[in-house]
Amino acid sequence: MIELDNLDLGALDPSGMHERVAELPSQLKDAWQLIAGLTLPKEYLSPENVIVLGMGGSAIGGDLVRALCEQRTSVPILVCREYQVPAFVGPRSLVIASSYSGETEETLSAMDEAIARGARCVAVGTGGRLVERAHDAGIPVVQFSYRSAPRAALGYSFMCLAGILRAAGLLQLVEAEVDEAFSTMTALQEGLRPEVPAGENEAKQLAHALHGRVPVVYGAGPFAEVARRWKGQFNENSKGWAFFEQMPELNHNAVLGYTNPRAAGGLMCVVMLRSPADHPRVSIRFDITAQILHEHGVPVLSAWARGKGILAQMFSLILLGDYVSLYLAYLYATDPSPVPEIVFLKESLAKA
Repeated sequence: MIELDNLDLGALDPSGMHERVAELPSQLKDAWQLIAGLTLPKEYLSPENVIVLGMGGSAIGGDLVRALCEQRTSVPILVCREYQVPAFVGPRSLVIASSYSGETEETLSAMDEAIARGARCVAVGTGGRLVERAHDAGIPVVQFSYRSAPRAALGYSFMCLAGILRAAGLLQLVEAEVDEAFSTMTALQEGLRPEVPAGENEAKQLAHALHGRVPVVYGAGPFAEVARRWKGQFNENSKGWAFFEQMPELNHNAVLGYTNPRAAGGLMCVVMLRSPADHPRVSIRFDITAQILHEHGVPVLSAWARGKGILAQMFSLILLGDYVSLYLAYLYATDPSPVPEIVFLKESLAKA
């Protein structure tokens, strides 16, 4: 098995995914500078609803922004991972099409429909057909430049979306929150880097515990979407099976699934994303659920958020999860960057 305290990153990670993960704190800060002064046409202000169009690494930014906004705005926000927009989309809707490459076919299709319905649209990405169509349609574009896999550009995809909602008058987000998230992640990162030995490195410890098992990540409130991010990173970086569940909903169904098939429990490992911001009753539920899992022979791990503000807590757990997914990839001797099955799917769809 690969020894995490003696990594040959040139061989294990030739495309440098570990460098992209290490850049997440600075990404968030750089993206804030990009959108801090963003303005939108007056007809874009105070929409009745918001729809974020996106897939994969571009959509997760929308999930996280929606989670952040839940207690900050009365306007409903929906993340749409489809070729079509919902039936309610119309002239009073703000539709944000997010595609890192600008070539995501589902997002392009849904944006075209939103434009045809007269929705107020904004495009977010690095270029491609998305930006071209936006310019042709005369709609605003928030364009950034960062060379990576889409999932590794989360700081930009998240903050660009947050900046648009801020400019539309829907999200109160101040520089102090971004500064705290940056400083919290930077401090946390000092203990997660490859040169930090496993005995002192939380991410390496979690990766060792998850090696050979199927991670199931639990989160509550905004941290349910952080759990979704962990799941996606385990899939794309570690090339492994992974799932996520939301507390307290999982207490009304998932807890009954711990029994059968009996052999499955020995393959699972639950990671609970915990935060001081969790509802007090949710905190109790986490503890009781851990007891039930232990009774069924399922290991339970906990990862705690850092920082005072919700933004800092969310991104501290995101950064931790990104590092765990990297170390798990290394334990499997798997290059975290390539996504061959996704490439095959896109090539096959292009021929269809």
